[in-house]
Amino acid sequence: MEVKTVKSKVTKTEDEWKKLLSREQYNVLREKGTEPAFSGKYLKNKKNGNYVCAACGNELFSSDTKFDSGTGWPSFWKSVSKDNVELKVDNSHGMRRTEVICKQCGGHLGHVFDDGPTPTGQRFCINSISLKFKEKEE
Repeated sequence: MEVKTVKSKVTKTEDEWKKLLSREQYNVLREKGTEPAFSGKYLKNKKNGNYVCAACGNELFSSDTKFDSGTGWPSFWKSVSKDNVELKVDNSHGMRRTEVICKQCGGHLGHVFDDGPTPTGQRFCINSISLKFKEKEE
């Protein structure tokens, strides 16, 4: 499967983002919020396909790397391409974490932790509301 990598950045004003996104999407993607655990629509999704950024359509994760982490958020053991996500140190809320950001639009997706399964040992813990799912055509 060929992955579409970021070609150019999507740049919008905050007012443009507010018009494009729902209030909940804006809170997570632009203000670095977190949806409540076990509330996301993709948590239990078992269909084959790709997860893209809800704000800009950038390809982010494949259903092939999704797993049930028991944490309450969709979890993946790797992104479709290192070129499509940015990892940034996040020291907010008295914790040291690694934030996962859409490299195309700068939207906050969630965090990555080093407690995932093999082969990477990583757990990308992603807010459903930052994603859209594109089912693979059979």
